[in-house]
Amino acid sequence: MIEYLPGTPRADGFHMPGEHEPQQAVLMAWPSRPDNWRDNAAPAQAAFCAVAEAIAAATPVTMCAGAAEMDNARRQLPASVGLACIEANDSWMRDIGPSYVVDGRGGLRGVDWPFNAWGGAVNGLYEDWTADDAMASSVLALRGEAGYRASLVLEGGSIHVDGEGTCFTTAECLLHPGRNPQLDRAGVESLLCDYLGVEKIVWLPRGLYKDETDGHVDNLMHVVRPGVVVLTWCDDPGDPMYAICRESLQVLEDERDARGRALEVHRLPLPGPLFLSEDEAAGILPSAGMVRSAGERLAGSYANFLVTNGRVVYPLLDTATDAEAGRILGSLFPGREVVGVPAREILLGGGNIHCITQQ
Repeated sequence: MIEYLPGTPRADGFHMPGEHEPQQAVLMAWPSRPDNWRDNAAPAQAAFCAVAEAIAAATPVTMCAGAAEMDNARRQLPASVGLACIEANDSWMRDIGPSYVVDGRGGLRGVDWPFNAWGGAVNGLYEDWTADDAMASSVLALRGEAGYRASLVLEGGSIHVDGEGTCFTTAECLLHPGRNPQLDRAGVESLLCDYLGVEKIVWLPRGLYKDETDGHVDNLMHVVRPGVVVLTWCDDPGDPMYAICRESLQVLEDERDARGRALEVHRLPLPGPLFLSEDEAAGILPSAGMVRSAGERLAGSYANFLVTNGRVVYPLLDTATDAEAGRILGSLFPGREVVGVPAREILLGGGNIHCITQQ
């Protein structure tokens, strides 16, 4: 564990950089939880290995695994991926790892957000999240980095930043009573500005339909670069996502970012709709918090991609729309190689490539 710094990143001249900026490394956590990952997580482990390999071709990857899974992880992971022995309750590194902030002069620090399994006593997905909550401090200690312990319950997937003062989030998530019921919107905004070093918060109303994270913004949209975003889009009036997309587009078109720019909004197709099959559901150990039933809709989205050095790694989810999503991402990131990785097994656990990684 580490000794946290006093004060806040903003007061110390630090801010969270955009995902499009240079990265030292990408962090991941090994999946093994049988009530979230089917067939004792074997298919998910293969998918995580494929994602790690795709990222490691451009950026060093460190996979964190518990002591009982270290040998299994090492056998499956490519040699190019580093391995660290750090326990976790599950494997959503975006939500449990540190959010890094920089000062523009070579300084690097981490923000450790309190984590309560996406809702705590209100609607948390599991009862014990102790190891997940300790992940950020464990990573900072491993890397020998200084950090701040934030005073805001938050998951990394609930925010996007552009690196130039703007943060995007959803009211559905950050104003949910399971996160910070003692805070109103202004209170949440103030703490986001303090710990991310931003000046402007863009609030989208809702996240993706049936997203059990209470609508994380990273499953709905992504920042391409300052002033440019990409939004999940649905053209079927009978789909619940039809209204959600249009609400979000209206906000993005009406808002200005922290530098006063109008936002350029591009659209990504919505895969599916996709549903959990009977065979997939049968392989998941039943539990009280994470209900996985055959026929339930999966919160699939191509916006759940990772931008890293020289590459964009995106999920392959639906043969009808995979190629179109890749083409759009290629046009938005002309200086990067766009790499698709089969990701249905990750989706079955409740998220995707952005959710399982933290730069």
